[in-house]
Amino acid sequence: MATALVLNSSTSGPASISRQLVQTTVDHLRRQNPGVHIVERDLNADPIPHLTTETTAALRGGEANSPAQRDALALSAALIEELKAADTLVIGAPRYNFGIPTTLKSWFDYVLRAGLTFRYSETGPEGLLKGKRAIVVESRGGLYSSGPAQVMDSQEPHLRTLLSFVGITDVTFIRAEKLGFGPEAREEALRNANAELAAVA
Repeated sequence: MATALVLNSSTSGPASISRQLVQTTVDHLRRQNPGVHIVERDLNADPIPHLTTETTAALRGGEANSPAQRDALALSAALIEELKAADTLVIGAPRYNFGIPTTLKSWFDYVLRAGLTFRYSETGPEGLLKGKRAIVVESRGGLYSSGPAQVMDSQEPHLRTLLSFVGITDVTFIRAEKLGFGPEAREEALRNANAELAAVA
């Protein structure tokens, strides 16, 4: 059975553009394969704890000497198993202050673990989760995929690096841009994003 892991990270609730487009993506996946198993994680409603000195030591060393460390290792194992079981990863990633939400970064912090999702070799790091695809929905107030502000984009390159680090290189980015440019620009952005989703999901 095909499985899709869906991550939402917006703090905007039902009004969130990324959430709306993620739901559209899920709808397309279900139409394409009615038997697809959908696993959803709302990283805003149920946030992954930010790393601390204590939990970082546990995730790096794989050993637990305190309740907090045991909890961190258990959560990391659960998140990694969810990702391993998924054929498709769908990520809703709004742009906050030039980057991704800290809740989404925390998810990656618990998932990127040496020996489990990547390994170091003489030729450099190698991702261990090959053969998966990712659909990343990005919402942005401005225009950052081209033009003078492109150099300020620390959202999409960061996500591409994080995903490729664990071996996920089949990545499609769906951009809803210029959302802050007024109603007409917003509607056009949604039309374009929905058209792209219909083609790739």
